[in-house]
Amino acid sequence: MPSGTIIIADDHPLFRDALSQAIEGMTTKFSVATAGDFDEALEVISSTSNVDLVLLDLNMPGNKGFSGLMRIRADYPALPVVIVSALEDAETISRSLEFGASGYIPKSTDAGTIARAIETVLDGEIWLPADIDINAEDTEFSDMVQRLQSLTPQQSRVLGMLGEGLLNKQIAYELNVSEATVKAHVSAVLTKLGVDSRTQAVIVLGKLGIGDT
Repeated sequence: MPSGTIIIADDHPLFRDALSQAIEGMTTKFSVATAGDFDEALEVISSTSNVDLVLLDLNMPGNKGFSGLMRIRADYPALPVVIVSALEDAETISRSLEFGASGYIPKSTDAGTIARAIETVLDGEIWLPADIDINAEDTEFSDMVQRLQSLTPQQSRVLGMLGEGLLNKQIAYELNVSEATVKAHVSAVLTKLGVDSRTQAVIVLGKLGIGDT
């Protein structure tokens, strides 16, 4: 009997199949659930019991840069998330860890290594590709990530909607709350980010690789 479930969130069917095959080759057996876009991934996470790990494509419909990782970490802080991506540069890998990823698997990785990477993360360790130097520290980036991580899940959702250009009225409708509540959330977000306006908050998202800016 499978010990739990691993969720594969990737919009490429062939790569979902490759990840599924890698998981099937692991010593411990897991059920696999898949999602082709980020909204579906959230639905699968919320509706699936005993989820052990999420494999998240860094660029898929509904996931802009690190926004998906930030959302999952806010909503499910105890759930390990491993990024899978065609990007293999040290900066992207380092920033994924800053946002709380438990590992980073380039899409060029072979099935056996993918299986070992997943097992490493499930054992509570961080897995990164070999020969990647992520020791360089960007103090400004780290500080802003810490500010983002201080947001509540609802404040993170509001910030994400600001990044999409939604007005307070539209955000209130999407979250089923009053405009006054949205204004309070926006004010709290600006304070925690240390900025003075919605525009500056959106610029911060752009600098952090979240959103369209």
